[in-house]
Amino acid sequence: MTPAELSSTVLHAVRRAVDAGELDVTVPARAVVAPPGPGGCGDYATNIALQLARPAGQPPYRVAEVLRPYLVGVDGVADVVLTGPGFLNISLGGAAPAALVEEILSAGTRYGHADAPDAPDAPDAPDAPDAPDGSVVRLHCPHDLRAVVVADAVARVLRCQGALVRVTAEGFDREWTAALGVRVDGVGPAPASPPVTVRPVPAPADPLPLGRDAARWALLHPAAHDRPRIGDEHLAQREGNPLFRVRYAHARSRALTRNAADLGFAAEPGPVPDAPQELLAALGDHPRVLAAAAAHRAPDRIARHLVAVADAALPFLPTVLPRGGEKPSAAHRARLALAEAAGTVLAGGLTLLGIDAPDHL
Repeated sequence: MTPAELSSTVLHAVRRAVDAGELDVTVPARAVVAPPGPGGCGDYATNIALQLARPAGQPPYRVAEVLRPYLVGVDGVADVVLTGPGFLNISLGGAAPAALVEEILSAGTRYGHADAPDAPDAPDAPDAPDAPDGSVVRLHCPHDLRAVVVADAVARVLRCQGALVRVTAEGFDREWTAALGVRVDGVGPAPASPPVTVRPVPAPADPLPLGRDAARWALLHPAAHDRPRIGDEHLAQREGNPLFRVRYAHARSRALTRNAADLGFAAEPGPVPDAPQELLAALGDHPRVLAAAAAHRAPDRIARHLVAVADAALPFLPTVLPRGGEKPSAAHRARLALAEAAGTVLAGGLTLLGIDAPDHL
């Protein structure tokens, strides 16, 4: 069961409890499913009971007790444990990592993307419907390079979640498109309809000498309220540079695929008993991170998430290929599939930030 399927399963459990008269609530549109926090257990946890407690007029733990029987026994769910004030901790069994890897490899770099609307998201269709509220998201920023880069990244993230976006700026230098790949749909004052103003703390120096990838990372990795650092540390080819770690982990995953082909085998999702839980949790959390980055207009969340994925993947990657006289086995194919999934998430995230993900580094 994939995280998206598990979220639907949780909502179905709420609906069954409502139909049975055990809960008197409106079934929410979405159930957040994420890796367990401190004190949690299992593969995933949900706070749906805390979300429903007030409308249900019951303590969160009681709501969780009501929901638990509707989750236990569902195909793919091995166990459900209640912790804290009412968190439901869900264990999926040994097939969960394989299903997650299969989902990522099937979706490719679009893993975590929502279905796009049928209408185009081009700026020449400003009145086209948006998902889900039927309007175009209008972003407006001052004549500031960091603001334009952040707005460009926010637009990319919103579009990956199915939104239609129009970006305007009070001023725009054409060299920014050539140097950093940014564009706006209009230049001038804020539009008549109230826009979302993108106004991060400006960069203290000109980032253009860093080049496209390092400059975009320097401007996007810090939160909007933090002042970015503009220096050669973003170009350093060493572990202390987060951008280097992210791109290196991606390049290593691609190298493993090439090396495995030379050894005569390819990736095949399957059980990985020694798979790092931190890596599985980070990969499974990717759709939630994209949705949160879109909702909060915060591409820095994606940048920090990519660093977490890379840091969890790098210690695992050297274990993928056979060693010495080992023959390629199902375990090696499964490890390779997990490594490819990590590389796919890293490539997809970098693309949303407008940063290249090279296969060779």
